[in-house]
Amino acid sequence: MSDSEKIEGGSKDVLGEHAEFFRDKFPEVLAEGQVDCDKLRQALGEDAVTEGEHYNFTWAGKSGVFDAISRATTATLQPDKEESKDWNNTNNIFIEGENLEVLKILQKSYYGKVKMIYIDPPYNTGKDFVYKDNFRQTKKEEEEAAGNVDEEGNLKRGLVKNTKTGRYHSNWLNMMYPRLFLARNLLKDDGVIFVSIDDNEVHNLRMIMNEIFGEENFVGQVTWHKKRGKDNSAKFFSATHEYLLVYSKNINKFKLNRLELNEETKSAYKNPDNDSRGPYRLLGLWARQQGGSEYEFVTKDEKTFSERSWLVNEESMKQLEEENKIVEKGDNLYRKLFLTENKGSIPETIWLDGSNNANAKDEIKDIFDTAVPFDTPKPTPYLQKIIKTATSKDKNDIILDFFAGSGTTAHAVMAQNAEDGGNRQSISVQLPEETPEDSEAANAGYENIAQIARERIRRAGERTHEGLTHADDVNDLPEREEPFDYGFKAYRLDKSNFKHWQAEELADMEVLQQKLEDAIETKNADAEELAIVYEIMLKLGIELTAEVEEADGFYRVVDTAICLAEDIDEELVESIISQAPSVAVFLESGFASDEQKTNTSLQLKDANIELKVI
Repeated sequence: MSDSEKIEGGSKDVLGEHAEFFRDKFPEVLAEGQVDCDKLRQALGEDAVTEGEHYNFTWAGKSGVFDAISRATTATLQPDKEESKDWNNTNNIFIEGENLEVLKILQKSYYGKVKMIYIDPPYNTGKDFVYKDNFRQTKKEEEEAAGNVDEEGNLKRGLVKNTKTGRYHSNWLNMMYPRLFLARNLLKDDGVIFVSIDDNEVHNLRMIMNEIFGEENFVGQVTWHKKRGKDNSAKFFSATHEYLLVYSKNINKFKLNRLELNEETKSAYKNPDNDSRGPYRLLGLWARQQGGSEYEFVTKDEKTFSERSWLVNEESMKQLEEENKIVEKGDNLYRKLFLTENKGSIPETIWLDGSNNANAKDEIKDIFDTAVPFDTPKPTPYLQKIIKTATSKDKNDIILDFFAGSGTTAHAVMAQNAEDGGNRQSISVQLPEETPEDSEAANAGYENIAQIARERIRRAGERTHEGLTHADDVNDLPEREEPFDYGFKAYRLDKSNFKHWQAEELADMEVLQQKLEDAIETKNADAEELAIVYEIMLKLGIELTAEVEEADGFYRVVDTAICLAEDIDEELVESIISQAPSVAVFLESGFASDEQKTNTSLQLKDANIELKVI
């Protein structure tokens, strides 16, 4: 029997891992191998609540979202070099496909690695498309899910939950919940998610994000002035704003960056005495309210300032004086705050920075020289502001957008990298939603939104690179540790490259026999080698941007050797061993016999190499 591990074809079992946690930490709550909720309540003691006594948010079909989360996918991401830009050098990714499946596929390779997520999902205005995800329910099923049906299936009488009838909000919630749940897994511990939304669903979005991310991890709700002008035909108010919900993965580890001071603020810093340290502002040192430090202060030149409440303690006051940062004016003391000492502006919850949807439309039209089918796109300065508030100082983070739309987030990442010398990476996911028939975009040859997004990113990247290459003064350019990345690797969601025998009831033994014979052949006949390599990478949890090197008879990826040979021999095994990988992957069908597989396993084990088969 060979000592090898079979590579699982399905995506990461997220909910299964949660259950495994309880099995490991609380074995006493198990009943026949399953978590018993009643026993779990007893184990948690005072932290547990009984049914009906806790604050709860539910809707028709909520239980189904966990089925959607737990349902594994065997799909993969096929590399598409023809649609890519600078494949060999880029670390940006664009994925065409349905985002729930894509999020499942990314779980192994990007679990806990994404610093920032931004999404601009459908707002549920009654006009947008929403993913159905097979959450279809009868009226009775809706009532059952809402808790309005008793054990015998009859509608409850008297006091019941105050639910909204119909599937309008439920369908939207059923779409959003599993995607946000899976997205949270991808965030780093100090990561953050930003979600654009308007009045139609902001209340429901807050509720499910409180549930998924934890109410304690709420960072803020920004109101953004999105519109140029106003709608005088509005029935009531002209809606000129929308919201940006911000949640951290862990509020104790997340840090929100300050923004650069605007020119108006900078102009308030003066240098009337030609201080060599540059312009400064004067800040009063006395406390205007209670809570300061009470003492009498005597300066070095023996001038006494009567006892009062100061903003700083006496030791800090003396330190400021030693540093020549104190200015005397009458009976008051001021400190010099130099422009170089200002750490920036704390982001506010109302953004009136001038960028709006109209600017975004102009921006896209300028890139394409034609109108494109986006009613409320986001301008790149808006996304750049979000990126600046959320990403790390090393400027080397992964940023994900799984409702990519026109590709604004990827564009903004490149623009911000060009501005500050960063090397942030973008991952964009977009469904190939068809462009409206007879629209300008369709007439220009763009069949779907994913195609538009790729072309937008491609053109925007080239423009940005051109601007850096032909800058008037290279001294104005930021220092850069890595070459400017203006490309992207393109992938598309597709079925697996490997044959998976699907268990089913088959009465016809000839059909069953054919199934078994087909299963012997590991990979699909039309599968390309590079596509197989990338699928194996995803199954092993290797990032899609990892360098793939072609060796003699196998591929080298990070510390893994991937061999797709159908006729494994001793020379090939020795060649792999000479490269000293940590893991070696072989096709099951590549071994001529179990004996050969066992011998190969022993050889690799002696070389401290783990064998995996698929």
